[in-house]
Amino acid sequence: MSLSASLAPATVLVVDDEPELRELLSEYLGRHGFAVQAAADAQAARQLLASQALPALAILDVNMPGENGLSLARWMRDAHPGLPFLMLTTAGETVDRIVGLELGADDYLAKPCELRELLARVRAVLRRTQLVPAPAAAAAAPAAAAPEEGRRVRFGERLLDLDQRKLFAADGSEIEITAAEYDLLLLFARHPNRPLNRDQIMEQAHNRGWDVFDRSIDLRVMRLRRKIERNPDKPELIKTVRNVGYVFVPQ
Repeated sequence: MSLSASLAPATVLVVDDEPELRELLSEYLGRHGFAVQAAADAQAARQLLASQALPALAILDVNMPGENGLSLARWMRDAHPGLPFLMLTTAGETVDRIVGLELGADDYLAKPCELRELLARVRAVLRRTQLVPAPAAAAAAPAAAAPEEGRRVRFGERLLDLDQRKLFAADGSEIEITAAEYDLLLLFARHPNRPLNRDQIMEQAHNRGWDVFDRSIDLRVMRLRRKIERNPDKPELIKTVRNVGYVFVPQ
């Protein structure tokens, strides 16, 4: 990754049908070092995502005329699975919050929200999903190294490339993973330190090949541990939460 790219401001996409709020968020986030794109509705957001470089994060209002934020989030999850997003909901709309989290939202805030809290949450999400530089060992082996640009998440000594949907070892060599394993790694990457139960995992890291009537999630976690853990029998990255499910603990 070039020095100029690393110094470029992170871009945030704000999607809200209220012109005053869009202007307020654009001005506030701009003053705090972000480049801001604004869209008045889901259609405008889709056009921006198709014509511009992907932002580092999207802020979606749930209640918008026409296509609402939940529908847009569902489309974003499928079309741009590596794009994190934060949802704005009307206070008290518990169902919308739950659905938003099930769709893979990285966080949510009730409107009206305190701007300082929104800024803190945006920064927190970006810290969890920001670029991770390639390890020195990979740089020393350019023929086999992972590409130097793109969003990556570190799993111990492994790097998950969100743009290529590939997993790389410390020496830059690719580790074969299935589509279902990638979806599961992506889900954990987007929700670090947050215990996820099996229903949440099944809903968010969905794959048509998964059988909801067996222990396929446990089997996939076991296989992933063999690929990313130093000692799969004593996992340090994807830990079991008794009577709940699993949690990804970044090192």
